[in-house]
Amino acid sequence: MINEIIKRNAVTFGVITGIVSSLITATIYAIDLSLFTEWWVGILSISAYLAIGIILLSKTKKELQGVFPFKDAFTTYFISAVIGILISVVFNIILFNFIDPAAKETLKELTIKYTVGMMEKFGAPASGINEAIAKLKENDPYSIIELLKGSAFSIVFSSVFGLIMAAFFKSKTTQE
Repeated sequence: MINEIIKRNAVTFGVITGIVSSLITATIYAIDLSLFTEWWVGILSISAYLAIGIILLSKTKKELQGVFPFKDAFTTYFISAVIGILISVVFNIILFNFIDPAAKETLKELTIKYTVGMMEKFGAPASGINEAIAKLKENDPYSIIELLKGSAFSIVFSSVFGLIMAAFFKSKTTQE
């Protein structure tokens, strides 16, 4: 059975993470879709999720009076991450498939332009660039299926990240 403190904090911070993610997406959407292709936006987003995870695990460890085994630390982070990812994916599905499906095409064109620029910068041959463009044109990363697939990848990535965070925040054993 999951400890009530762990459950409460994981759900609360999961909702916070989902809301923050949705607000980041909505803000980028409202300001300029080209920001979705900027590397620094990704770094800022990861930093926000990292800060939320640190606060979550610190708060939970403190509320458990320092008794925070690895399994509990990981469980806390994992539940929070899954809830946050699900809220974010539902928001993205609604935004890009029901509210403004045309934004998907704009994002696809921006992604193609960004990819071509990066490939040219690194000296990729024209055939490689053309192949990449063809693949990008046939793909719809904001379709419901692709967003769900992406959420599965995000859960796996978050699990790995959660293992690292749990190892850092677990309580130290007193046994020698």
